[in-house]
This record gives sequence, C-alpha cells and structure tokens, in this order.
Amino acid sequence: MSGSPRVVILDYGSGNLRSAQRALQRVGAQVEVTADADAAADADGLLVPGVGAYAACMRGLREVNGDKIIAERVQAGRPVLGVCVGMQILFTHGVEFGVDTAGCGQWPGAVTRLDAPVIPHMGWNVVDAAAGSTLFAGLDADTRFYFVHSYAAQQWEGRPEALVTWATHQVPFVAAVEDGPLAATQFHPEKSGDAGATLLSNWVEAL
Repeated sequence: MSGSPRVVILDYGSGNLRSAQRALQRVGAQVEVTADADAAADADGLLVPGVGAYAACMRGLREVNGDKIIAERVQAGRPVLGVCVGMQILFTHGVEFGVDTAGCGQWPGAVTRLDAPVIPHMGWNVVDAAAGSTLFAGLDADTRFYFVHSYAAQQWEGRPEALVTWATHQVPFVAAVEDGPLAATQFHPEKSGDAGATLLSNWVEAL
C-alpha cells in the first residue's frame, strides 16, 4: 500500500484514536497515531481528534505543540481535519462553565453551550451540507451522522468563501467546515457508519 495516502492522527491525550485509526484504514489510508511533530508535518493528512472539555483539550494540544503543528500545516496548504472538540479548538476561543479558553485561532469566533432543553446533543442527526462540498460528495440530504456534544460554534465569522455545513439541535450550529486545507466536523465520522466512511473516504481521496 505504498501509494496510499499517509495520515497521522495527532495523539495529544484526547479522542477516540483507535476507532479513528480503524475507520481511516478501512478507506485505504496508511495511518500512524503519534504526537511526533515531524511525522505530523510530513503526513499527507493530519486528523485532530478531541473529546471532553475544551480547556483540557487545549492544554494537551499545547503540550505537544499541536497548535503550532496545525498552524504550520495550514500555512503550507497541507490538509488538516478536526473532529468534534478537534473542530472546536480551531476557533478563537471556547467558553465552558464560565471559563473562557483560548483556542488555536484558525477561525474567528467562539464555541458556546447549545441553548437546548436536552444537553448533550447525542445521537443521529441530518446536516444541511454546503453546496459544492467535497466531504459530503455522494451523500443524500437525509444522511445522518453521529453527534455527541453540548457546545458548538453557532455563528460563522470566517472567510465567506469557506463551505459551511449546518445542523440543528433546537438551535442551528456549525456541523462542518471546509476552508482550503483546513476542514472539520462537529460529528464523529468514525462512529457514523457508512456515511462517516464515505466522508472520510472523500477526505482521504482528496489528499
């Protein structure tokens, strides 16, 4: 499989590393799980996972210089995919439990608590995929993805040419973004069955 795209899953102590690894291997990628900066810089694609609290994820990310790794890849036009809290930390900051934590600042805006009677938003939900999306190519409008989160970016303040996919849990929130080399999903593609596999395959094929 020497011709397969090489993907590094950034290991900074957060995320479903093995399930993400298996999901990417199933769609034909060579996958390494590591915090090694050189490997992360050299890979065809970098996947940034994330579960749990925003502040804890940022702390772990900074300990392995993950924020710098992401910034350098994006600056060089090299693909990065953030998943769940790995998407949220790409924004300027996150507010949880009254604590405001600085994020990676790739996209302007805040990640805040969803104003919904049932939190977390957990389970399968449809998305309103952006026109011209690469990630959602070949997927029907009624395709469902697996979400588990209480916080999200609820406005898009980034580049107007970015492709922004929305979903709704009582209130609209950003479900995915495709912005040049930087892409992200609020849902878990690795837990989203065939739909998630299609999305990951679309990302890997574009590397």
